[in-house]
Amino acid sequence: MDRRDTVLALLALGVAPFAAEAQQAAKVARIGYLSPTLAASSPHLREAFVQGLRDLGYVEGRNLVIEYRFAEGKVERLPALAAELVALKVDVIVTDVGNTAAPVAAKQATRTLPIVFIGAGDPVTSGLVTSLARPDGNLTGLSSLAPELVGKRLELLTQAVPGVGQVAVLRLPGALGERTEKEMLTGAEVAARGLGVRLQLVEARSPDDFDRAFSDMTRARAGALTLLPNNMFRRELRRLVDLAAKNRLPAVYTSREFVDAGGLMSYGASLTDSCRRAATYVDKILKGAKPGDLPVEQPTKFELVINLKTAKALGLTIPRSVLAHADEVIQ
Repeated sequence: MDRRDTVLALLALGVAPFAAEAQQAAKVARIGYLSPTLAASSPHLREAFVQGLRDLGYVEGRNLVIEYRFAEGKVERLPALAAELVALKVDVIVTDVGNTAAPVAAKQATRTLPIVFIGAGDPVTSGLVTSLARPDGNLTGLSSLAPELVGKRLELLTQAVPGVGQVAVLRLPGALGERTEKEMLTGAEVAARGLGVRLQLVEARSPDDFDRAFSDMTRARAGALTLLPNNMFRRELRRLVDLAAKNRLPAVYTSREFVDAGGLMSYGASLTDSCRRAATYVDKILKGAKPGDLPVEQPTKFELVINLKTAKALGLTIPRSVLAHADEVIQ
């Protein structure tokens, strides 16, 4: 090898690492985001997810593209939207907070593309994963399920409304799976006995049942209200909050979105935290991890949010002992 060839070889060796780095830097992650809600719903949750990605080095327009698909409240559109994302050959599909219809639609659309769900109620009962510890298949993510929170909500409600004798429990039958719903109702009954209150179970199978449900609560002289979580109630949160106000029923809800809409108080898993955490799943998958090997994460961060304006409208004075534990108080 002459001197010229030697110099060229050395230059090639020096340039090779930079070329590899440039190629790696040029790789763009493509994420499909599937939501059953309106595009205008809960933008702060999507922003929390995107911020989580930014914290991990992903920036839209540079090394990240997010393809959003919104069903605009029409669940029947989800299968077609999921198929669109599969056809786009995204690297990962992420499904929006607190709904099993979206990950189910995504699972039906592909058995190979990785899917990360956020805040799914009971991913095992709904058939999304085999188990929380080892999901198998192409899905994993974060669960929002914590059956024991029903008792905690009742405890907070009785502290905020001293002397309440009967609490209505509004539920959508079948929304959570038989096992999960039984656990929640049992937990509610045990908590109610310990707190010295009676429970009134009230069903609402669709928004058309809401007026009748609140009339039943009024006739039974319920003094307060709590809900069992499901996506239909979340979609209709403003109407539920308005009906609670109209019927002067102090209520504790499952997530802060109800309180932002004017509800009295909420206690539940922090959905903002779940969205940020979902970014770590996406990052691991983009780096080669298999969804089936990533355990489903259960909620670890919970938040109590109280709306003092609503309390005043209901003639309530929230005790300082309750306010002291609030993560946020809306004036």
